[in-house]
Amino acid sequence: MKSIVKTDKAPAPIGPYNQAVWAGNMLFVSGQVAIEPSTGELVMDDIETETHQVMKNIEAILTEAGVDFGHIVKTSIFLSDMGTFAKVNAVYGSYFTADFPARETVQVSVLPKNVNVEISVTAYKP
Repeated sequence: MKSIVKTDKAPAPIGPYNQAVWAGNMLFVSGQVAIEPSTGELVMDDIETETHQVMKNIEAILTEAGVDFGHIVKTSIFLSDMGTFAKVNAVYGSYFTADFPARETVQVSVLPKNVNVEISVTAYKP
């Protein structure tokens, strides 16, 4: 069974995709960037602020889906500069308390809207 998750507390999709999709007990959250949902503006003051906005957007989608960060089993982090890894990692890690998800972090040449970080997650709800 597939169902779509939508919330106005996270940025609207900027292409032909959904914020998140349930497929059975698995929730697939599309990559989020640092768009402030109420204004549609990018939040790029510094890499920490940008990462917090990304994580807030993910949190809003998880909340709408009825899960939280404890349900995440896999994350993918895309960076425009691996030199920001430690700062991104510190912010990212602050959203989890234990039993961290599996993850990969990669540097890419360019991200949508020329942001510095994009994160997608997969969650599981028993």
